[in-house]
Amino acid sequence: MDTLELIILVYLIIINILAFLLYGIDKRKAVRKKWRIPESWLIMLAVIGGPLGAFLGMQVFHHKTKKMKFCVTVPFFLLIWITIVVFLFLFRP
Repeated sequence: MDTLELIILVYLIIINILAFLLYGIDKRKAVRKKWRIPESWLIMLAVIGGPLGAFLGMQVFHHKTKKMKFCVTVPFFLLIWITIVVFLFLFRP
């Protein structure tokens, strides 16, 4: 594994952990009727590489599972990122 691959891998691990934690924090804030994390931030985490963490956060915390916007976009970006990672790590010269 070269340096670029390691950087990408570390980035993806960190962004997915962050996404998972923020979905949990937002759920806790929702239950307590406190200030919430904007939905656009939660979606953006999936877009920029954290869709697995976002998806797991949705399932574990039962958060945003009834919102069509999340039920469509998070799995969509999960498939996109899986494709990107497979291409980058498996199909390289």
